[in-house]
Formats: sequence, structure tokens, C-alpha cells
Amino acid sequence: MIKELKYSNTNTYLIQGRTGSLLFDTGWAGTFPMLCRALGDNKLRLQDIDYLLISHFHPDHMGIAQDIANSGVKIAAADVQKDYIHSSDGIFAREKNTAFIPIKDDAVRIVNISDSRAFLGELGIDGELIYTPGHSDDSISLWLDDEKALFVGDLNPLYEFDMHKGTQIGDSWCRLLGLCPKTVYYGHAPKAEYNGKKAPAAKKQSNDDIHALVKKIIKLLGKGYTVEMIQQKTNADIVFIRDVARMYVTHPNVSVQGILDRIEIKGK
Repeated sequence: MIKELKYSNTNTYLIQGRTGSLLFDTGWAGTFPMLCRALGDNKLRLQDIDYLLISHFHPDHMGIAQDIANSGVKIAAADVQKDYIHSSDGIFAREKNTAFIPIKDDAVRIVNISDSRAFLGELGIDGELIYTPGHSDDSISLWLDDEKALFVGDLNPLYEFDMHKGTQIGDSWCRLLGLCPKTVYYGHAPKAEYNGKKAPAAKKQSNDDIHALVKKIIKLLGKGYTVEMIQQKTNADIVFIRDVARMYVTHPNVSVQGILDRIEIKGK
């Protein structure tokens, strides 16, 4: 069973297997009470969850990981992620009045991505973890065999596929599309049904168009606009706006091209 828990700006998914359960991603630091409330609304308990798996260790996906671990849930991380587990600690350290608890290394079980089927099998889940770099170097996706479902975190949406050909994002999607998924669960966008034939075409934009859009987003962020307000004002893809906003916050003084390079829209 797949259950989406709506309590923050990051989509969190509970996957219940035959013998155990897995929570995929969390929200920003401070959202732990909201997670508990969302579980209760679904007649679920945090204590019944066996593992927390994080798509990548950016602040909005791992912010309450240790809060969850303190309730008895074990954190699982792929071997390709082990060097990134504390990558957001410095970001939270600069955030005043944020109730962030760094992940304790002894709370983490490192899983070799090549052995991920055996790990998931312990929970009665038929599937695997797949290394899908592009949005970040530690990004992984979760594949479920029976449901033909993919959980991709912040991997850029399929409708942007044409924009990312020849990049890590494009390569990661090609690997995932080889599985012929039926449903794709995103970290921020709504879930999408996939027809298994070809990736949806993206609206082509010129280099000048994209640069102008990023400049406008940065200007609005500087004025204090929220991501949602910027989306309404620009009609840009909200995942793209979030990516730009994240780079704007975590990479001060980075150029427009620097932002585009970091979110893998190169030479467009």
C-alpha cells in the first residue's frame, strides 16, 4: 500500500510491505508534530514504521530525520549517500530558531545499492533503489515492482525531459524509463501517470528565455515573494522555481549560469 502524507511542502510517502513499512522522505525541520498529526489522521503510528529512506539530503527532505529516528525508526541510506548525510547541517546552523537535530551516525543503516532488493525484501517490498544523480549527487529513486511505481524525490519532472537531454538528469530518467513505470511520485509535484511510450515533450525555451526567467525569479525572491507567489506571477514550473530558490539560498552570489549549471540545464 502507498499512502501520501500531506503535512509540509515536501511530499512524504508511506509504503507498507507484507512484513514492514518504509517512509520515503520527510519535511523541513520543525514539521515533526505535523507529521505525527498526519499519521494519526490516517490511523497510523510512527512506531509502526521500520525505516526512513531519504531521496537526497537537502534540508526540505531530511529536516526531521533524527526526530523520526528518536521515535524508534531506523534511517536507511544508500552507500552512494553516506558522504552527504550531514550536508545540510551547515544550512540549518545558519537558520535561527529552527528546531533541527543533526542525524546521529549510529541511527543510520548503510545499504549497498546493489543489495537494495534484499534490504527491501526484509520489509516484504519487491523493488530496488536506483542511483539517479542530476538534481544532486546523492539522489536516489525507489522502484516498486508490483505497482510499477517510481519515487524520484526532486529529479526534474518528466515533462521537462527534452530540456535535460545529455545531462545527468536526462541519463537518470532514461535509466528509470527503461523500467516502464505506470506512476511517478515526485518530491513536490503531484503524482503523474506515465503511458510507458515516450516522455512528455517539454516546451522549448531559448537560452535568453531561461536566463530571463531565472533573473526574474531571483529578483522576486529578493523582494520576499514565496515560491507559490512567484509561480502565480511567472506561470513557471513550481519545481523549477524551488530549484532556483534553493540555489539562491544555498549558493550566495552565484551567477544565473551558475544556478542553471547546478540544476543541470546546461547549454540551453
